[in-house]
Amino acid sequence: MTGASPVDALRTPDARFGSLPGFPYAPHYIDDLPALDGLRVHYVDEGSDRPVTALCLHGNPTWSYLYRHMIPVFRDAGLRVVAPDLIGFGRSDKPLDPAWHSFERHRDMLLAFVERLDLRNVMLVVQDWGGLLGLTLPMAMPERFTRLLVMNTGLGTGQVTEGFRQWRTYSNSQAALPVGRLIQRGKPDMTADEVAAYDAPFPDARHKAALKAFPNLVPDGADAPGAALSREAGEFWRTRWTGDSFMAIGMQDPVLGEVPMRALQAKIRGCPAPMEVAEGGHFVQEWGAPIATAALAHFKLTAP
Repeated sequence: MTGASPVDALRTPDARFGSLPGFPYAPHYIDDLPALDGLRVHYVDEGSDRPVTALCLHGNPTWSYLYRHMIPVFRDAGLRVVAPDLIGFGRSDKPLDPAWHSFERHRDMLLAFVERLDLRNVMLVVQDWGGLLGLTLPMAMPERFTRLLVMNTGLGTGQVTEGFRQWRTYSNSQAALPVGRLIQRGKPDMTADEVAAYDAPFPDARHKAALKAFPNLVPDGADAPGAALSREAGEFWRTRWTGDSFMAIGMQDPVLGEVPMRALQAKIRGCPAPMEVAEGGHFVQEWGAPIATAALAHFKLTAP
């Protein structure tokens, strides 16, 4: 990898991102966040200097491309849209050692990222690991967050479902997780170019260390790393959250579908009845434009 990082890491060649359908956004980079040893973080940043920022956090095994249907809706309504790639994903650098990854390290990266960009009046937009990590951020900096759009995720409090255990077993059995095909399984009408765009960050198995690590980082047990922090976050959302919330559920998600999402809704102070996306799967941002439109209407952030 070129650059100054002492971490043994890979950087996906830019040529892999030459043609991304529905994703024409210029890349932005930060390479000096604390505790990352010079690893480079990529992010989309559309519509700077606007009063409200949509901070869109992806999960595993995706990247910011997952938000391609939502970014233009938020931007055209007058919001700034910031969508980072977690380390190990997208155009961000990819440590070769799966053991580099930890719940705390990725959370600390996101906290530092928010502070570095000085994001304020933030609408937090989360799904999957974007929620496991992202839902722990506002309690550390409550003055920065005013709205929550939450989709098919949960808090990593130490309890996991049998559906998740099956997913973890499957993931651990794969030498190189087939990212594009996995996402297309829940959205069969995705084009071949869209499938290729999901695969773009990962030219080979060496680039997929984070994909191997993340299922094993979900807190499984009360004393697992991240579990106590997530329970503290649950208490924040239940008793201290004063912002506005909107929930959307991909109803076809076998792991984080209606039952766990309604349980999460009950933990979020003032969260109204969720929007049900009947055909939506786990990667519900694939149905993201109507979700974004509905959320903006709820938050009264629609363009004049």
